[in-house]
Amino acid sequence: MLELVNSRASIFTLPSAAQRKRHGGERPGDLVVGLAQSDRELDAIGRLRYNVFSSEYGASLNQSGLDRDTFDVWCDHLMVKDLLSDEVVGTYRILTPHQAKRAGGYYSEQEFDLSGLGIVKGHLVEFGRACIHEQYRNGAVLMMLWSGLAEILKQGRYEHVFGCASVSLRDDGVSAAQVWRSVREHLGGADEEPVVVPHHRYPVEQIDDDLPGVIPALLSGYLKLGARVCGQPAWDPDFNTADFPMLLSVSQMGVRYRKHFGFE
Repeated sequence: MLELVNSRASIFTLPSAAQRKRHGGERPGDLVVGLAQSDRELDAIGRLRYNVFSSEYGASLNQSGLDRDTFDVWCDHLMVKDLLSDEVVGTYRILTPHQAKRAGGYYSEQEFDLSGLGIVKGHLVEFGRACIHEQYRNGAVLMMLWSGLAEILKQGRYEHVFGCASVSLRDDGVSAAQVWRSVREHLGGADEEPVVVPHHRYPVEQIDDDLPGVIPALLSGYLKLGARVCGQPAWDPDFNTADFPMLLSVSQMGVRYRKHFGFE
């Protein structure tokens, strides 16, 4: 249910009410994906982000009820909407290389030194602020978001994607340590991804290795796509998370996902 239009770039729009009726779009649970086009939609995205980050991560946010920062104005905002409730139930924000230059850099540079990426740094598309409403985490919304992100990559002919996978520290870092144990042996090899360095590293090595942790579903999904953790985690005290730097090159994406998202 993605529709292309011509504006400053080819983007997605949500279908109109007439289009929804022609396609049976008033069924309960009927979902569509598109880029936010109005202040009302941006406010709905901000509320979803605020609710998820404050309630689930214990993030220290302002009291406006909206999660916003100075990078939002430079980004495109992908969303999945439930047409029955007219509610935004999933979102990502996208910062392209061109917009990152206008913004003065990437959001991730507040947490990491990206110079280790070399020439790749100037060609990154940054995906961030990912969240899904707790009642819609059955996989469908995430796949719709990823399909929308794939279309953006194809339209812009982008190869490299960077972002942070956040792991809540509400369990005192146990899950963050589990993630690190799972990926650390893949770092540092001659044929591995370049390493980025956190400005404020989260000390995962100080967590008891015997405590069981859980790898978050979103981070696990990134790894299945073919993304790599390319450095140690940064500590984000405002969001109460350990943020793992993730790099995905489209050409190295798993074959199954490349076919699914139309890259081959």
